Amino acid sequence: MPDHTTIRAYRPADERSWLHCRVLSFLDTAYFDNVLRERPPVVPPGRGLVAVDPDGAVLALLDVSVTGSLATIESVAVRPEHRRRGLATALLAAWLAEVPAGVDTLDAWTRDDPGTLDWYRAAGFAESEHFLHVYADLRSHPEEPDRAIGARRPGLRPITLFLSAPLAEAARLRGEFGRVHVCRRFSRPLTRSVAG
Repeated sequence: MPDHTTIRAYRPADERSWLHCRVLSFLDTAYFDNVLRERPPVVPPGRGLVAVDPDGAVLALLDVSVTGSLATIESVAVRPEHRRRGLATALLAAWLAEVPAGVDTLDAWTRDDPGTLDWYRAAGFAESEHFLHVYADLRSHPEEPDRAIGARRPGLRPITLFLSAPLAEAARLRGEFGRVHVCRRFSRPLTRSVAG
């Protein structure tokens, strides 16, 4: 991690820089169109962390929600020009140093980006559940939305559809749609030595 970088809790004043970081980091991934106009709230005991430069610009971010004994990584992002410097790993370590009481598992859902998959594996996560994210988009493949729904309702014309499907349908759906991603669950147990 660069010496000039500080890991700290997210602050409301970080929102614009947080959004820029997330958009830029997602542009070359399978989440390129997952653009937000505002940061989703992270309700305590969930927590948001950021890695910032000396001017306060967000270089990397980690938001983790908590429901009962399960914590879920909602967003992890590193600006492209700061990748491979240990920022995401430092954010994860900072979160792990203060795991909320009663949380015994940390998980995340992600798509098929090799660098992201490698990072989760290197961070001690195991891959388990899988399903498909399927996009049908009139602008890139004019026939896809109608193919996805089968029949139109009068007065409604599908433009873009986001669908899920079982992994067993991957070969067939890849033959019908141009954009099909495997969505994977990664999880790691949090033992007393890791969590506290």
